[in-house]
Amino acid sequence: MKYKKVVILTGAGISAESGLSTFRDSNGLWENHRVEEVATPEAFARDPDLVYRFYNLRRQQLAKVLPNAAHHALARLEREFPGNFLLVSQNVDDLHQRAGSRKLIAMHGELSKARCIQTEEVFDFQGDFSQRAGCQCCRPASKIRPHVVWFGEMPLQMEHIGRALRDADLFVAIGTSGQVYPAAGFVAEANRAGAHSIEINLQSGSGTFAQKRCGLASHLVPRLVDELLKT
Repeated sequence: MKYKKVVILTGAGISAESGLSTFRDSNGLWENHRVEEVATPEAFARDPDLVYRFYNLRRQQLAKVLPNAAHHALARLEREFPGNFLLVSQNVDDLHQRAGSRKLIAMHGELSKARCIQTEEVFDFQGDFSQRAGCQCCRPASKIRPHVVWFGEMPLQMEHIGRALRDADLFVAIGTSGQVYPAAGFVAEANRAGAHSIEINLQSGSGTFAQKRCGLASHLVPRLVDELLKT
């Protein structure tokens, strides 16, 4: 086995192939709302009903899509790879989980979960967000918010991700623009650690990857997984 410690980063491109609208897509759910209206702590404090409606719409979209071949290939890599493996996703959908991924950090949170605004306890939440919905940890129940990292907030488990990157011998970024930090800096951190780096995207982004493969993730990721498991 050529590589022993693998870190994979996925972005919106991998989910777009399943039919999910993306933040940067011209047809995305975000286009009718400025970021400041729906994806900041200030927006939630100012108009929680608008924020709730926005995330309810995004949650409803999840029921209409399925994991694609790239999601399933990464779940297979996790199951069959004999070394250390970590999947880090910038996406808040649950497609990786539904494909079977378990060694996963959802660094921007998860649409299918809620967070108590008092205790910050996170729990699975299947209903619609509203002023009437409450947490499971407080008595009486406290207000909840989507378990999603908003602009101005720190992504989740950054220390864990940093340790994995510094220890990796292979870093692969799939379907991510390479423009949003801190994830955009992951390749530089992996390069400093001596890892081989591969970018899989429709269009080449960062110039710091050792290898670039342009095309659909649903085509290229299964091929890469086959390569890694045969070496």
